[in-house]
Amino acid sequence: MEVIQRIESMVLRARELKAEGRRIGLVPTMGFLHEGHISLMRRLRGECDSLWVSIFVNPAQFGPAEDLDRYPRSLERDLELCREAGVDGVFHPAAEEVYPKDYRTWVEPPEQARRYCGRARPGHFRGVLSIVLRLCMWTSCDCAVFGRKDAQQLWLIRKMARDFSLPVEIVEAELVREADGLALSSRNSYLSPEERRAATVLHSALVRAAEELKRGRALQEVLTRAAEMIREQVLVELEYLHAVDWESLDSLGGYELDFQSGDLRRLPSAEYTGDPGSSFPADCLLMVAARLGGTRLIDNLRIE
Repeated sequence: MEVIQRIESMVLRARELKAEGRRIGLVPTMGFLHEGHISLMRRLRGECDSLWVSIFVNPAQFGPAEDLDRYPRSLERDLELCREAGVDGVFHPAAEEVYPKDYRTWVEPPEQARRYCGRARPGHFRGVLSIVLRLCMWTSCDCAVFGRKDAQQLWLIRKMARDFSLPVEIVEAELVREADGLALSSRNSYLSPEERRAATVLHSALVRAAEELKRGRALQEVLTRAAEMIREQVLVELEYLHAVDWESLDSLGGYELDFQSGDLRRLPSAEYTGDPGSSFPADCLLMVAARLGGTRLIDNLRIE
């Protein structure tokens, strides 16, 4: 397995692979790999001839009060996991080279980046889209895979790829969970045992909401019951809960935390009741974000 640190070296190696007729696949990560990342590698293996993983903790997607300094890192362990997964190469650039002192060019995201996670993390998706675009350029990848756990990120990356006419296929991979339903995340390592147990309410609430929607309950009633279920867990502070049209990323209704007052406010819901005359989107996503102590977790569940 190759390990490349310099951007110029990665660009040259990618050119060689393309000259050999290789189809390059990229799995962008911030390291501290877990089974969710390994599943992305498996998902992309059959789509390419040369499978590459990037490991880069991107400072541009962290806010001033976020966890950049304490974000978990374990490069040697990550490299070993990549070897075991049959990865052909790892690209691990240094932040000083990615963002030299005179760096000034960014991807400006569309309005959808200011919703949901974008409310709590202004500038986050600008940093995400900017680094994803550059990683695709440096690796000359033909396809890149992203997990559905970061659903808003996936939607925005696809939008960027379409708007820029990138010659890159954006591959979607399913969300991977622990045995108790908690979505796999590097940040799960921050949770105390009590917080870890409480965090499972996020998935449980989404599952119950999805079942109730399929039985024809009104959307606002379902969202209210799900929000109440989450808030019964005293260790969990609900940041948002939305039903989202996956095609447009528009909210169909939900709840959001007012960051100034600390109150949870209900947003207007469309009157989807399950009746024949009620046109529910063909592809809907239930999305949730919450804080447990200093840890922010997200989850979602797709309803087709």
